[in-house]
Amino acid sequence: MTMGKIFCWFMAVLFACHAFGADLVGTASVSITSDTAAVAKKMAFDEARRQILVDALGAYADVSALKVAVANEQSSVLTNLIASSSISGERQSNTTYSANISMTINCKTAKNWMQENGIQNWLAVTEENANKFLLIVDLKDKISDWATLRRMALDAKIDLDTLVINDNQVVFAVPGSRRGVLTVRARENGWRYRNVNENLYLFK
Repeated sequence: MTMGKIFCWFMAVLFACHAFGADLVGTASVSITSDTAAVAKKMAFDEARRQILVDALGAYADVSALKVAVANEQSSVLTNLIASSSISGERQSNTTYSANISMTINCKTAKNWMQENGIQNWLAVTEENANKFLLIVDLKDKISDWATLRRMALDAKIDLDTLVINDNQVVFAVPGSRRGVLTVRARENGWRYRNVNENLYLFK
């Protein structure tokens, strides 16, 4: 796997971590023209909200059903799915508003909304998942490193929950309470590690 592919895959995995009880974040660049800047701004936020909900939740739900539900839902209802928002690059004239709008989705509220609308999804919002982090491991020698990793986990009394296997990279969900002992065992067995966005990346 090339470094470019590894980077793209790693970033995709980091984004996936948000499904573990944390909030999902998305950004939309919008530019709207209307009768007044105030109306344009309101329309811009509505457009950004709908785009972000589809883009962010689409990774954990039936995208076709999600798009239909988001398109037909009232703005006031969708607003309740957003935990917070921020703006950058804001520009406006008398009739135009443009900005980069970032929004954080409340996973629990979004999951409830999807269930109420019959949208199949696999968004995890339990407390158990919320207390886990992602362990991303690069296996230099698949057989040897896999055996070492399993032995490390056994010694540390860690139950590795395998999420994804992609070529020489494996992603696990690990209880947050075992993070410290895992890093100690990793060092003892010749692994290096890096903390990235609250997740742990092991490599040799």
